[in-house]
Formats: sequence, structure tokens, C-alpha cells
Amino acid sequence: MSNQTQLWFQPLIWMDFRLAVIFTVLIPLILLLWAFAQKTAVIQSLLIIYWRVASLLAITVYLQIGSLPISFITSLLGQALIPMSLWFWADLNEEITDLPATPLKLGFLAWRWATTLYSTLSAIALLPFLSCAFGSVKTNSCQAWFQPSWLYYQFFHANSKPEFLSLLGILGLVVYTLSLGYFLVVRLGKQGRSAMAGDE
Repeated sequence: MSNQTQLWFQPLIWMDFRLAVIFTVLIPLILLLWAFAQKTAVIQSLLIIYWRVASLLAITVYLQIGSLPISFITSLLGQALIPMSLWFWADLNEEITDLPATPLKLGFLAWRWATTLYSTLSAIALLPFLSCAFGSVKTNSCQAWFQPSWLYYQFFHANSKPEFLSLLGILGLVVYTLSLGYFLVVRLGKQGRSAMAGDE
């Protein structure tokens, strides 16, 4: 009974996981395919940037499969970086504002606001558990956050060892960190808030 009391928030964790699948995977994938079909280059560009940034959440899933404490940090950073990736680029924001009012534009704007709200609330909800990244992850409250990723593991990687998958997560995190570091140190100074400047 005490265990149930400690895990009163577990349904909220599962709800967060389901919302993450909807807002960070399914809807942006549909919007990206829609943008390609409609040949709307500016929305394509912003969504491609989004996918690069949001890949940190996919990396987090593989880190969680191995119950690695660093996954709490990557999860928080992923949720924090997503709104930034959606609003940071001044040139893309202006172009999107100038687009005619089509169903694609309205759908994209609705998703961008909803995802910004979801990511912000999700990051805030994770803050009380950030101590799991610096202490023991064997407590019930820390382990509860891994359960959705373990279910993902059972469905899609049942024949693989968790240690191997967590190693893939670590390698993905190294590549992500190097790419983010290159952007912050080199590209950001050159292109500022212009997404297209880096392609010129």
C-alpha cells in the first residue's frame, strides 16, 4: 500500500509519455509530410530543424532502457530545447507569418503553440525528479520514469540486450553533444537567428 502511495504520480508519467508520442512524433511527422506535399519550404525547414533538436528525446528513450541516470538530464534538456527550436529563428518566423492562411499553416501554428505548452509543463514536472540524475535511480520514484521506455523496449527491441541499446543511446548522445557544441561555438556566431544564413 505504501508503494502505491509513493507512485500516485505514475499515471501522470504514462500520460506524459503518450502526449510526447502525439506532440513530438506523430503530429510533426504528419506536418512534415504535408509540408513536402504542399511544397511549403519554410515549414519544411523549421520542421527539419525541429527533428534534429527533438532527436534528443529519442536518445533519452534508449538511455532510459538502460536505467542510466543521465537520462533525466537529457529528458529535461530535450523538453527545454524543443520550444527554442520552434521560435528561435527570426527569418523563418517572419516567413511563416507572411504565409497565406491555409489549413497547413493553421495546423502548424496550432501544433507549435501546443507543443511549446506541453514541453514547458513536462520540463517543469520533471524538475522535482532531477535529483535522480545525481543519486540512486533504484528508488521507486526514479524507476517509475523508466517504465514507458521499458515498454517500448519490449515492443520493438525484445531480442536486444538493454546494455547494447543504452550503449547506442550513449553514442547518440555523444554525436548530439558534438553537433550542438559546433552549432553554439561556430554557426551561431556566424548566422545569429537566421536559419537560412547557414545554408548560403
